[in-house]
Amino acid sequence: MTDSTSKAAHVHLSEERQSQTKTVSPPTILRDAAHLAGVSFNGDQPWDIQVFDSRVYRRILTHGSLGFGESYMDNMWECHELDELFHRLLKVDIEKHLGSVAKFRLYFEIIRQNLFNRQTSKRAYEVGKKHYDTGNDIFQAMLDPTMSYSCGYWANADTLAQAQIGKLDLICRKLMLQPGERVLEIGCGWGSFAQYAAQNYGVEVYGITISKEQQILAQERCAGLPVTIELMDYRDLEGQFDKIVSIGMFEHVGPKNYPVYFDSAMKLLKPEGLFLLHTIGIHATSLKVDPWIDKYIFRNGKLPSAEELASVINGRFVIEDWHNFGTDYDKTLMAWWENFDKAWPELSTHYDERFYRMWKYYLHSCAGFFRSKQGQLWQLVLSKHGRDGEYRSLR
Repeated sequence: MTDSTSKAAHVHLSEERQSQTKTVSPPTILRDAAHLAGVSFNGDQPWDIQVFDSRVYRRILTHGSLGFGESYMDNMWECHELDELFHRLLKVDIEKHLGSVAKFRLYFEIIRQNLFNRQTSKRAYEVGKKHYDTGNDIFQAMLDPTMSYSCGYWANADTLAQAQIGKLDLICRKLMLQPGERVLEIGCGWGSFAQYAAQNYGVEVYGITISKEQQILAQERCAGLPVTIELMDYRDLEGQFDKIVSIGMFEHVGPKNYPVYFDSAMKLLKPEGLFLLHTIGIHATSLKVDPWIDKYIFRNGKLPSAEELASVINGRFVIEDWHNFGTDYDKTLMAWWENFDKAWPELSTHYDERFYRMWKYYLHSCAGFFRSKQGQLWQLVLSKHGRDGEYRSLR
């Protein structure tokens, strides 16, 4: 935290706001549910919810997670330690304790998510336009110099930059990259892996993305290297590759498309090749997604469970390794927040206060998600049946 006046305005409650909270009482159902998580409305703990507008209670009861997030964006409530608030709420799975209204919303969301294929080829580019094309200035300010927008590997790191380099090198070593190999990257982001692998392991990388802004910047950053960046959906890929990697893209595939995704990888991977899948996962199979995240951050996304992944991989690939370092995402997200917050005085000339609160809610709620262990981060190394040789797991 800095001592700047502008930052203090975002973090500290004014005396007027504090006095307003004393006059607002929550409905019993919300008060009791929050109590299970060790959270109070208008309490004294840093993770307590300070309510400025009593309408927030109705928005939570009628719209659940979406109402909670939107009311925060609208400055109807505040919390000093937003990440810890979400850690506590998610650890007790708070929606289970909100009665029949929450159950109705849950059933509606399950129907909405599963009746239709929300990750078709036509819809594949929506998340690129909605989130990844938000503005390269946001991501350049928030991310490390490699522009890695996925979980860092903090085992031997003290800084975000070290954690992201550690992650990229770990992936290269897990794939056993050799000079001259042709590597496919499904979801290449701003070119962090492509640039690192080409420079340090002498491979040729063919990367695809569904974001025009990512494609432009990735091409600039990889200029002069044996790297090709295309704007393309994974279902349109052709050719043969020695290795395949997908880092933080599988979350956008959707369960209805899992078979197509892995069949595509099977077709594209050479018989002796390796496929590394780096993805967020959830601790238990769920048919729903968070409606606030779906609306404001990752449109049409869906996190897989271990059960879902194992089921679709069964008969298609051999699982050589399954590595979970989900707690590292908590550190990564909080490092991103620190960078974003430091850059806000400059960014605020192009983005408004509601955007600031949306981004703060996004990063802190996700940090709490991983801290609660509901969120996982997996790296799977997969091979084709019949591949020769032993595979040694790396950490």
